[in-house]
Amino acid sequence: MPEVLFRRGDAFAKGGRERYALTAHTQCDFEQCLRGSADPRVPLASRAARAYLDVAFFHPFPDDNARLAMLALAYVLELEGVRLDQVGPLQTTRYADDDAGAADLAALVFVLIRLTHQRATRFPH
Repeated sequence: MPEVLFRRGDAFAKGGRERYALTAHTQCDFEQCLRGSADPRVPLASRAARAYLDVAFFHPFPDDNARLAMLALAYVLELEGVRLDQVGPLQTTRYADDDAGAADLAALVFVLIRLTHQRATRFPH
């Protein structure tokens, strides 16, 4: 597949009910926010949640942003050697502009990391 570029117009989700406007600064703002997911001073679960929500909020591509958000979360974790053994609880609608929801997502990611670690150390392969 050829390189996929940042969207060139407004993006829509949920059958067109949600609109994500494009401004001259959208791509730059997205890239700057996404860099925050690499800040080692921020706890890993929060960085992973941040990457997820940045993709959800900016909708950088015309399609498949929800899948990309989940991949971004997994990628941030993978960079730190963490691979969740379950993601089902994460697969629900999230709103990037919901502060309490963002905190809940980070807490959920933390719990899933901890449970994955507990299961892996309890039942070694």
